[in-house]
Amino acid sequence: MKLATVRTGEVGWNRQLTDAGNDTGVITGDDTGEDTESGTGTRAAVVQGEELLLLPARDVGRLLAQAHWREVVEQALADAERLPLAGARLTPVIPRPGKIVCVGHNYRAHLAELGQSEPAAPTLFTKWADGLLAHREPLALPAVSTQVDWEAEMAVVVGAPLRGARREEAAAAIAGYTIANDVSVRDLQKRTSQWLPGKAFDALTPLGPWLVTADAFEPAGQRIRCLIDGEVVQEGDPGDLVFDAATLLAEVSTFTRLRPGDLLLTGTPGGVGMARTPQRWLQPGQELITEITGIGQLVNPVIG
Repeated sequence: MKLATVRTGEVGWNRQLTDAGNDTGVITGDDTGEDTESGTGTRAAVVQGEELLLLPARDVGRLLAQAHWREVVEQALADAERLPLAGARLTPVIPRPGKIVCVGHNYRAHLAELGQSEPAAPTLFTKWADGLLAHREPLALPAVSTQVDWEAEMAVVVGAPLRGARREEAAAAIAGYTIANDVSVRDLQKRTSQWLPGKAFDALTPLGPWLVTADAFEPAGQRIRCLIDGEVVQEGDPGDLVFDAATLLAEVSTFTRLRPGDLLLTGTPGGVGMARTPQRWLQPGQELITEITGIGQLVNPVIG
């Protein structure tokens, strides 16, 4: 099953928009999930062929927060409102995650190009929801940097609460997988040993276009690629991960509680611009495509 969050109002997605209606995000009665003042709103949807079938939740994160979300989907599909996928304005599939945990140096090929050995424990850092960017939304290069790099990643969406979980529990709590690009501002990232300034810029982490549920996607054997203007600059297999998704979720759950809709970015394969000779950086006018077989393509035009 593919799940997406779609904008249903008359203007584009606004990451600052506050939710209207009840606090749960579940749409009941006349609660449409729309901001009546701005004419904007979002809805979770099932992607079925070339159509979007709207669900009774404001977004996929709010849908997953319901204990029996699969039953909600099944009951809604019979008479769901339908929209054409073509031309639909998608938001990041999880527009407002409570936590975004990221992993660095987690592909063996990426470690090799950096001349580093495999770590004994995951290298973790965080992002915020303000950093997320939608499918086909322009990626604006920060004026403070001349070294903006690409990092194609497989993102894991949490589907059940986790705290102090065993690996098996963590694996069972995965709702599904989506595509991300951990676009990195290298000159700020490298100023100190702490990566945060270069990793947490607003509106610089594309995410989407949809989530593929865990029962319909097996990471091992898939191909993850990054393309710039059609040129393949990164290609890898999640089987090359040092720490797989379940191991990472269990590790993170030892120090913080994970909830449905939280995100885990699992790391990037070899081929980043920083490791090339000469080094390469994103430029205005380019098209950044991040793709994973079995999920799809995440496309973002690059602007200055």
